[in-house]
Amino acid sequence: MSYAIIGFGHIGQALARAFARKGIDVSVATTRDPESFAADAAAIGPTIIAKTLADALKADIIFLAVRFASHPDVANALPSWQGKTIVDVTNAYGVPPEELAKQPSSKFIAQAFSGARLVKGFNHLIAATLDQDPAVHGGRRVVFLASDDDAAAAEIAALADNLGFSPIKLGGLSEGGLLVQARGNSWGQLIFKDLVKFD
Repeated sequence: MSYAIIGFGHIGQALARAFARKGIDVSVATTRDPESFAADAAAIGPTIIAKTLADALKADIIFLAVRFASHPDVANALPSWQGKTIVDVTNAYGVPPEELAKQPSSKFIAQAFSGARLVKGFNHLIAATLDQDPAVHGGRRVVFLASDDDAAAAEIAALADNLGFSPIKLGGLSEGGLLVQARGNSWGQLIFKDLVKFD
């Protein structure tokens, strides 16, 4: 299984550090030339590989960690997303629901990435919290996942577990997914909740 993070701002770098902590290879890319951020990627760890967007999108599992408004630029980079799993880490705060045809933002994004399996996840924590080691006081930091594809949710839950987090599945995008999505100028009820699970 191969992994990529698209977007290398605070959230993208926090995700990259999670992979680096476990020594898991992950490609990182933006719409910029990879040489412009290769040094920052290398500073995180040897398993973080700066690539062009086209090369990074060859991965099986792709974390979409760009600004919500930038998602069409990524979606248009491939003619088909068949066989890919997208982890939607975006937050559509401030986007009027009318612009999303009154759908949850992840459903709107799923339409742009036609053919992909989409999981909403890793978006409810601020970058500074996501950046920390998920092992906390003998427990593990929770990440919430929502998807209309149970197999995709299970796949990302297993990855989250490998990265040291405690995944909690919330159900479909239109049900539990609303708990971790911005809607207009309001946040879902679980956004910014930093929870730790003890087994």
